[in-house]
Amino acid sequence: MMKVALIGATGRAGSPILQELARRGHEVTAIVRNPEKVQAQANVTPKKGDVFNKDDLTALLKGHDAVISAVHFLQSDPRKLIDAVKASGAKRYLVVGGAGSLEVAPGVTLVSTPEFPAIYKDEATKGGEFLNLLRQEKELDWTFLSPSALFFEGPRTGTFRLGKDQLLTNDKGSSISFEDYAIALVDEVEKPAHSRQRFTVGY
Repeated sequence: MMKVALIGATGRAGSPILQELARRGHEVTAIVRNPEKVQAQANVTPKKGDVFNKDDLTALLKGHDAVISAVHFLQSDPRKLIDAVKASGAKRYLVVGGAGSLEVAPGVTLVSTPEFPAIYKDEATKGGEFLNLLRQEKELDWTFLSPSALFFEGPRTGTFRLGKDQLLTNDKGSSISFEDYAIALVDEVEKPAHSRQRFTVGY
């Protein structure tokens, strides 16, 4: 059992991650804006937290083996998140990334293609900036897990592929359910295989 702090535990990606951590018996601090929205269950402690308040966040993260952030890039400050994790003394930091920074051809990212939806462009660009910030970190043991292009609510199959910096595709396109993504992320929490790097998950 590990002590894990999950920032954004009631979001679309965060909720399945919370369930996966709880299912495996980890002790989870669910850091959210509205603690009353966290479903009551064993080993889960809801805490109210502000992602823009570094000191507040640092205090909440202290004493944890790992920190996971599952918050929108445009609704947070990557620098404050990184600094809070470092100040807290947490050993590992895992980030729910985006698909936009994945390569679709050598040197060509998904977000830079004409087909990329304009509505998601700002979020995807900020996600790429977050990844670049992490890559400059010398002391922090971080991992950035990018989902495939279509990130959706679906079945928990336990069957998926892992990759590195290239977008994973199959004959049906590029996709991963929030539930299967959560499995891949919690696997990484338990058995680190991508320290100080980005990897991706897809069908």
